[in-house]
Amino acid sequence: MLKRNALFTLLCLTLAAACSKKGQTSGTTPPPKNDTTASPPGDVVGKVIVGYQAWFAAPGDGSPWNGWWHWPGSVDPNYKAWPDMRQYTGAYPSPYDTLNDGRPSTLFSDWDQQTINTQFQWMQQNGIDGAALQRFNPNSPEGPIRDGITAKVKTAAETYTRKFYIMYDVTGWTNMETEIKTDWTGKMSAYTASSAYARQNGKPVVCIWGFGFNDANHPFSDAACMDVVDWFKTQGCYVIGGVPREWRTGTGGSRAGYLDVYHAFDMLSPWLIGAVGSISDADNIYTGFMVPDQADCKANGVDYQPCVLPGDLSLHQRVHGDLMWHMFYNATRARCQGIYISMFDEFGEGNEIVATAETTATVPSGTNILGLNEDGTACSADYYMRLTGDGDRMFKGQIALTSTRPTPPTLTPPDSLTAQVVSTTAVQVNWTAVTEAPCYNVKRATTSGGPYTVIATNLSGSTYTDSGLTHGTTYYYVVSTGHINGGESADSGQANATP
Repeated sequence: MLKRNALFTLLCLTLAAACSKKGQTSGTTPPPKNDTTASPPGDVVGKVIVGYQAWFAAPGDGSPWNGWWHWPGSVDPNYKAWPDMRQYTGAYPSPYDTLNDGRPSTLFSDWDQQTINTQFQWMQQNGIDGAALQRFNPNSPEGPIRDGITAKVKTAAETYTRKFYIMYDVTGWTNMETEIKTDWTGKMSAYTASSAYARQNGKPVVCIWGFGFNDANHPFSDAACMDVVDWFKTQGCYVIGGVPREWRTGTGGSRAGYLDVYHAFDMLSPWLIGAVGSISDADNIYTGFMVPDQADCKANGVDYQPCVLPGDLSLHQRVHGDLMWHMFYNATRARCQGIYISMFDEFGEGNEIVATAETTATVPSGTNILGLNEDGTACSADYYMRLTGDGDRMFKGQIALTSTRPTPPTLTPPDSLTAQVVSTTAVQVNWTAVTEAPCYNVKRATTSGGPYTVIATNLSGSTYTDSGLTHGTTYYYVVSTGHINGGESADSGQANATP
């Protein structure tokens, strides 16, 4: 090793001397930090992270907000998306009319631990690595409810072995420069002791979203921004910057003169919402932003985490997953260090990937809210989470790089179902596993063709033993792929047996 280092040093000195003789060096341009990827794989490098709002509450949920929070408090016919509510135990009557299928319209609350647990379980089932928990000005009236939800996210992340980190959104935050430090030391830094808190390069991760944006809601000077970034580094943090997409050029949505601030971050995550509405837009972002951004980050020792988004449901941008998949493809071939999904649960802006109403039958009547089948292609409620799982695998090299989306919009039902008697009161049901299946549900009837009753859900294997049956009675079985309360395939063919 000493000989190799000595040879390397000699080579560097020789090259430097040669360049000096040719007049090719300059004392005005500092050298890049390094010419390699800044960081090895960790909890954000090499990972797919979802932006997580967790900012929904409802009257009667017992939260400090004590009312509608980020759900419409009154009927908005143009609200952009509606959740699939089948897997939430907490359901609160909404101000909307009944659903188009006649059922009551209800909404969930993030104040319910079951809501957070359900969503983190979905992350686990679909291979999503972690969540960036949004945190706005904690000194606003929203502070107490955000504090409580942070604790709930910690519990869910630990339970389902996902990572999370705090993502400060400084939009409209007066006195940000001092208050963000107080909030970190007084409240948020305690969460870094959790086994679920994300770490990169051995350091707890924190993100600051909003420095350098060229608008009235982000008036912070470059000096103030640099002070905050440097301060978090002195706290031992790995600091991500949520920055404008024009950060590198200081034009458009970015203030000029902030390049030093951007280069001070450990990782940059440019914001792409509003810039991508079609596959051609995604390709323009790849050539005009991702490739040169990645080159700049590499030259300056900064990791790069661009956005991947599903598209605005209300604007018919999604093309049943093709837009999102193409963004995964572009981020992967650009050799980005990480991927940030915008967003997991942003129903108000219509760019959510969490379980969503499949058709207009399950959205409130009298509204313009669309279902996931808005372009004529049926999609299961969990489709965009499954798509994210496949994108995660492509990004990690577990499946081949391809511009063709591999994820079917609806789940495939199991095949080759059989039922065989194993005792006078038990029947074993077997089926062929489905590649993309998160789990299976078994249903039983005592009449051929149903109606069927669900007897087992969330099974991970491809066999189930139904016991406690009546001797001499014929039982009929079908199996579906996915979750009985959201993102479910059609039923398999029927099999029967008589103990």
